[in-house]
Amino acid sequence: MKQILVGFHAVQARLRVDPDSLKSVYFDPSRRDRRMGDFLKQAEEILGERLHAADAERLHKLTGHDRHQGVVALAEKMTVARTITEVVEDAQGSQDKVMFLVLDGVTDPHNFGACLRVADGAGVDAVVIPKDRSASINATVSKVSSGASEVMPVITVTNLVRSMKEMQDAGVWLIGTDDEAQKSIYDLDLTGPIGIVMGAEGEGMRRLTRETCDKLVRIPMQGVVESLNVSVASGVCLYEALRQRLLKTEKSST
Repeated sequence: MKQILVGFHAVQARLRVDPDSLKSVYFDPSRRDRRMGDFLKQAEEILGERLHAADAERLHKLTGHDRHQGVVALAEKMTVARTITEVVEDAQGSQDKVMFLVLDGVTDPHNFGACLRVADGAGVDAVVIPKDRSASINATVSKVSSGASEVMPVITVTNLVRSMKEMQDAGVWLIGTDDEAQKSIYDLDLTGPIGIVMGAEGEGMRRLTRETCDKLVRIPMQGVVESLNVSVASGVCLYEALRQRLLKTEKSST
């Protein structure tokens, strides 16, 4: 199955992890800044005849818009998704225990792409989404994620609650976010195997999803805004987990 990669981040990420899957890469020769020069130096060496100059009209036809930064690629779709069991088993015995991000009902591709970006940055092992209530990886998600969609395992499940119970059976502690929760994300020990569960903006998590979580926490809010964008909220929670894990690693090495 072919997919379109749009922008520097998405195409460069694919160049790093799976250059053979890139069938054709198009660039705008009228863009002659340093960023394009650095990109072409890398791409020419790897791609050879698969690299093509294309004018703005051609790039617009490929993407349907002009927000492509002058770089577009046609590629074979990568299969980076794995099973929950495989992800947990790969993390067993490692100093940093497994960490999942579970998204329930995040249907906006911009939010989904941003969630993938923060998940990759925070060291998440896999993102779990339901098949029926979620955005899927497309050109918009790929661009917004800045290449994270090319490397982050995304596990699509038919029944989210059943998959959450599978995580719990494997020793993963599921932490959901709820504005009404008594404890904040900063009150918990996040250094063990965890899954951060986020709901859609406005609606939040579905009832059964919320009830399946082991613990509900809130993100402290000091201003007049009642809640954060789901990708920002994901970043707050995931990076608190990363902070705690890095601190624990530092203490254990001294």
